[in-house]
Amino acid sequence: MAKLRVHTDRIEVHLTPAEKSLALRSADLVVQRDDIRSATITSDPWIWIRGIRRRGTEVPLVVAVGVWKYHGGSDFVIVKGKRQAVVLELAAGEFTRIILSTNHAAELIDRLKLTATPDVVDGD
Repeated sequence: MAKLRVHTDRIEVHLTPAEKSLALRSADLVVQRDDIRSATITSDPWIWIRGIRRRGTEVPLVVAVGVWKYHGGSDFVIVKGKRQAVVLELAAGEFTRIILSTNHAAELIDRLKLTATPDVVDGD
């Protein structure tokens, strides 16, 4: 699973080599904390995926990794199985939303509220 690094000014989503291959993407994601409008925990991330897959891989209800395009922009998705996920709504940047499956959703939300030293949150 992707690893998240929460810094005082940004969040880094470090993708595994498999996730990079499935997403057809070579770079990790970096999101400025000022660009995060909201963060939501969901137990059913599949209902949050909108639009059509532009680049990436999808096996419905099993795995979805990559970029989904909709009329208002693009979302980056890393959803695996029926795991809990965090949905980050973004004000600016490459994506309008990031949907990320994680077993540490509440911990991630707590770290986003704080301005602390860099922390690592595993995506699985």
